[in-house]
Amino acid sequence: MAVPKRKVSRMKRGNRRSHDKLQAPTYVEDKDSGELRRPHHIDLKSGRYRGRQVLEVKEET
Repeated sequence: MAVPKRKVSRMKRGNRRSHDKLQAPTYVEDKDSGELRRPHHIDLKSGRYRGRQVLEVKEET
Protein backbone atom coordinates (compact mmCIF):
# COMPACT_ATOMS: atom_id res chain seq x y z
CA MET A 1 0.00 0.00 0.00
CA ALA A 2 1.26 3.47 -0.86
CA VAL A 3 2.04 5.56 2.20
CA PRO A 4 2.91 9.27 2.01
CA LYS A 5 6.45 10.03 3.05
CA ARG A 6 5.56 13.39 4.63
CA LYS A 7 2.43 15.03 6.00
CA VAL A 8 0.67 17.23 3.45
CA SER A 9 0.56 20.78 4.77
CA ARG A 10 -2.68 22.73 5.13
CA MET A 11 -1.65 25.03 2.30
CA LYS A 12 -0.96 22.19 -0.14
CA ARG A 13 -4.18 20.47 0.86
CA GLY A 14 -6.16 23.69 0.44
CA ASN A 15 -4.60 24.47 -2.93
CA ARG A 16 -5.55 21.02 -4.17
CA ARG A 17 -9.11 21.35 -2.90
CA SER A 18 -9.62 24.84 -4.33
CA HIS A 19 -10.68 23.38 -7.68
CA ASP A 20 -13.27 21.03 -6.17
CA LYS A 21 -15.89 23.70 -5.54
CA LEU A 22 -19.11 23.74 -7.52
CA GLN A 23 -19.66 26.58 -9.94
CA ALA A 24 -22.98 28.04 -10.96
CA PRO A 25 -23.67 27.52 -14.67
CA THR A 26 -22.93 30.57 -16.80
CA TYR A 27 -25.59 32.19 -18.92
CA VAL A 28 -25.32 34.81 -21.65
CA GLU A 29 -27.98 37.08 -23.02
CA ASP A 30 -29.03 36.13 -26.55
CA LYS A 31 -28.45 38.92 -29.07
CA ASP A 32 -31.66 38.36 -31.01
CA SER A 33 -34.28 37.40 -28.43
CA GLY A 34 -32.71 38.84 -25.27
CA GLU A 35 -33.34 35.55 -23.41
CA LEU A 36 -30.74 33.96 -21.18
CA ARG A 37 -29.12 30.82 -22.62
CA ARG A 38 -26.04 28.68 -22.05
CA PRO A 39 -22.98 29.59 -24.15
CA HIS A 40 -22.58 27.41 -27.27
CA HIS A 41 -26.15 26.11 -26.96
CA ILE A 42 -29.25 26.61 -29.07
CA ASP A 43 -31.70 29.31 -27.99
CA LEU A 44 -34.79 27.20 -27.29
CA LYS A 45 -37.22 30.13 -27.54
CA SER A 46 -36.30 31.04 -31.12
CA GLY A 47 -34.56 27.84 -32.26
CA ARG A 48 -31.54 29.74 -33.53
CA TYR A 49 -27.84 29.06 -33.11
CA ARG A 50 -25.15 31.49 -34.29
CA GLY A 51 -27.61 33.37 -36.48
CA ARG A 52 -29.01 30.29 -38.25
CA GLN A 53 -32.41 28.70 -37.77
CA VAL A 54 -31.68 25.21 -36.42
CA LEU A 55 -34.96 24.08 -34.83
CA GLU A 56 -38.56 24.64 -35.82
CA VAL A 57 -40.37 26.62 -33.14
CA LYS A 58 -43.62 25.06 -31.90
CA GLU A 59 -46.64 27.33 -31.84
CA GLU A 60 -48.01 27.96 -28.34
CA THR A 61 -51.75 27.41 -28.06
